[in-house]
Amino acid sequence: MTGLRALFIGILVITLPFVAVAQGSDYDAREDYTKYEYQIPMRDGVKLFTAVYVPKDKSRDYPFLMKRTPYSVRPYGVDNYPNFLGPVSFDHHYEKSGYIFVSQDGRGRWMSEGVYEEMSPHNPDKRSDQDTDESTDMYDTVEWLLKNIPNNNGRVGIWGISYPGFYTAASIIDSHPAIKAASPQAAIGDMFIGDDDHHNGALFLLDTFRFYGSWRVDHDNPTKSNAPRIPIPHDDAYRFFLEMGALHNVNDKYFKGRSPFWNSLMEHGDYDEFWQRRNIIPHMNGITTNVLNVYGSFDAEDAYGPNKIYQHIEENNKGINNMYVRGPWYHGGWVRAEGDYLGNVPFAQKTSRFYQKEIEHKFFDYYLKDEGEMDLPEVYSYYSGSNEWRTHEQWPPAAAEPFTLYLNDDGGLSGEKPSGEGSDDYVSDPANPVPFTRAITNGRSREYMVEDQRFASRRPDVLTYQSEVLTEDVTLAGPIIADLFVSITGTDADFMVKLIDVFPDDFPEHENKHMDVPMNGYQMMVRGDIFRGKYRNSFENPEAFTPGEVTNVKYELNDISHTFKQGHRIMVQIQSSWFPLADRNPQQFMDIYSARDEDYIRATHTIHRSAEYPTSITVGRLPN
Repeated sequence: MTGLRALFIGILVITLPFVAVAQGSDYDAREDYTKYEYQIPMRDGVKLFTAVYVPKDKSRDYPFLMKRTPYSVRPYGVDNYPNFLGPVSFDHHYEKSGYIFVSQDGRGRWMSEGVYEEMSPHNPDKRSDQDTDESTDMYDTVEWLLKNIPNNNGRVGIWGISYPGFYTAASIIDSHPAIKAASPQAAIGDMFIGDDDHHNGALFLLDTFRFYGSWRVDHDNPTKSNAPRIPIPHDDAYRFFLEMGALHNVNDKYFKGRSPFWNSLMEHGDYDEFWQRRNIIPHMNGITTNVLNVYGSFDAEDAYGPNKIYQHIEENNKGINNMYVRGPWYHGGWVRAEGDYLGNVPFAQKTSRFYQKEIEHKFFDYYLKDEGEMDLPEVYSYYSGSNEWRTHEQWPPAAAEPFTLYLNDDGGLSGEKPSGEGSDDYVSDPANPVPFTRAITNGRSREYMVEDQRFASRRPDVLTYQSEVLTEDVTLAGPIIADLFVSITGTDADFMVKLIDVFPDDFPEHENKHMDVPMNGYQMMVRGDIFRGKYRNSFENPEAFTPGEVTNVKYELNDISHTFKQGHRIMVQIQSSWFPLADRNPQQFMDIYSARDEDYIRATHTIHRSAEYPTSITVGRLPN
């Protein structure tokens, strides 16, 4: 899905331009702005539909603040205005302070001409005007705007959330010199390793089905309409996908070949050139603009891209201010909610308001208008658990020391490496996969990222390990390394690791709940992710397991910033399915997208926890 995907994903439903649903206002942009619509020519002759909102006050010059999107710049027509012209702000800061706002339909999308390509690959070897990509489209657009829109001050800012976040990142490669500020937010980086369509090679089935079931990817002429949606026919996605069976049934029974990118998914089961070309992260070079990267710690869609994009920009582009903000948000949550709760978990502060006023406003106003001071740190990170903002000079923080927890006997979890023999096993049955949520739903909620995991703890195919009650706070920051030693009776398997904060039995109740479960003993998922075992040595070249042979499966989960408070416990859960969020593994080494229903078999998986094979997780720990 591409960053997506918030768009069509059941309960998530983020409206097209990420309009905030919780931020009403009587502000009417028609009083201050005049709207124009243009078809801006690119170097290859393709014209991109662009809406421009120009301040009526001509007494001064204004910077451009631009968003490029595949989701439509609606509403179309010079008399029709969206709720927000620029980045969503609780106080309509941008509209009231004065910018020239620009919104553009991406190449081949909606009212723009050209051919659309999902996560369009960057072209580092352009040889003629026919060689275009997102960076050239942005460059040509900026050139046109500077020459044709009066009362501009010669500076351009660009921003976007999700897929528009990818456009933002791709647009600043070999930056146009007029671009002075860019904010890729929840930007998609790599759709096979960590964003949207796959996580570590495992297909995110629920999201891809819902997204590509309504995603028009080609059109002969500019259009204002989208394809009709192919719905899940009832309210239980778990039942629907289980009854549907093997993945070929998606096309056989529902899509019937009408979704070109779904067809591409099914044809490219490994990390081949198709996916590698769509990885924008290695191309984040030649960046001369200042960058504000934004990341939601509980983003269910794009938690991989934002972190890796920030790191690559930091390592390969010197002389710019490259900043990073990490908040306790779901996908786009910093513009859609107050940020003081997610699901049942309180965060104590209105983190979205803080971000908008104290970080984002300052960033754009300073670099585009010379207003205020640039006193922002390299990294702002909000730590759930302790519910506090911290600043750092780099990410992960330099002060974070490796903190390793080992699986022990009797479901224990500690810093002590096992000294003897030990293992635990479970039967993984594709006919009865572990659900990703206790809810009966036909979509994916944003809240599942912090959902209570007691429903999973009680299953025999979920292994649970927990520490003793903590006698002091434990603050963890950075990526989690899951280092598993496994043996299986099949030839392939998925492994799912969850890091969980277990609340004490006296944790207070509150009324602001997503699910009606008691807060005492609540098992808050801090981070969890799945890994397709055949990719343990290479995403490009999968390898079968040898049945019964102890094998190391080591992988990186996305970064966290969380404090396990004194009196809590740290828990790790291990399982082999996360359905129907992730597709099922047949547990036989094969092209899963070609599997038949009879190929899905039960298998026994063993997790070793011995002196020779010490299964563990490692993450950075900050001093108290």
